Amino acid sequence: MGIIDQFRLDGKAALVTGSGRGLGQAMAVGLAEAGADVAGLDVISNDETAARVQSLGQRFLSFSDNLLEATASQLEGIVQKVVREFGRLDILVNNAGIIRRAPVLEFSEKDWDDVLQINLKAVFFLSQAAVRVMAAKGSGKIINVASMLSFQGGILVPSYTASKSGVAGITRLMANELASSGVNVNAIAPGYMATDNTAPLRANPDRAPAILARIPAGRWGEPEDLQGVVVFLASNASDYLNGAIIPVDGGWLTR
Repeated sequence: MGIIDQFRLDGKAALVTGSGRGLGQAMAVGLAEAGADVAGLDVISNDETAARVQSLGQRFLSFSDNLLEATASQLEGIVQKVVREFGRLDILVNNAGIIRRAPVLEFSEKDWDDVLQINLKAVFFLSQAAVRVMAAKGSGKIINVASMLSFQGGILVPSYTASKSGVAGITRLMANELASSGVNVNAIAPGYMATDNTAPLRANPDRAPAILARIPAGRWGEPEDLQGVVVFLASNASDYLNGAIIPVDGGWLTR
C-alpha cells in the first residue's frame, strides 16, 4: 500500500461528537472526504453537516442525544446503533465540549459538574463502549480533543482546565492499555480557534490582541485546520502512534 493510500478511509465508519458546527463539523467532513461514513452526535442540528457529508457520497447518521445527561449505558446504546446501521465502528472522535468562565472564588458547583460530565466523563464512557467493538476486531482509532489547557493552566476556566488535563491523562492511559489490542488512542490539542467557544475572547478588546500577538502563525485557527490531523489519526498512516497529544496551535506552545 502506497503512502497516500494509507490515508484513505474507504469503507470505514466514524462517530464524531459535537458534529453540528465548528471543529466537529469540519472533522466530520474531513473524514468523509477521505472515504468514511459518519455518525454525528450533537444537541444542535446536524442538518448542515449531514448535507456536506452526503454531498461527498458518504452516509450520515444523526444522533441528538444530550451528553450532559447521558449515562454510560446510553452511550453504549449509541455505539451499538452505529454498528447496527453501518455494520462497523472504526473511528471515534470525542470532540464535544463546553466551557464555563468565572473566577475561582465565584465558580459554581453546577459549572464544575456540567463541564466535567461532557468533557471528561462522556469521553471516557463513550470510548469504553467503542473500544469493546474495536478490540473485538483488533483495530480502531480513538481520537480525543484536548486543548492548550491540557498543557497550561489558563485563567477563569477551572473546570475546563481540569477536564482537558484529564483528557490528556486518559488518552495516555487508554493508549497504554489498548495498543496491544490494535486500538490507537491519541488526541488533538487545538490552539485558539475561531469557534463559538472562543467568541467571548475574540470580542474582548484586551485579550483578543494579546492572544493573537503570541501566535507565531499570526492568526486564529480555523476548523478546517484540524482536518489533516484527524484524517491522519483515523488512518492506517498512524498505526504506530499511541498516546500522542498533537498541538494544532499555530505555534502557541512554542512561545
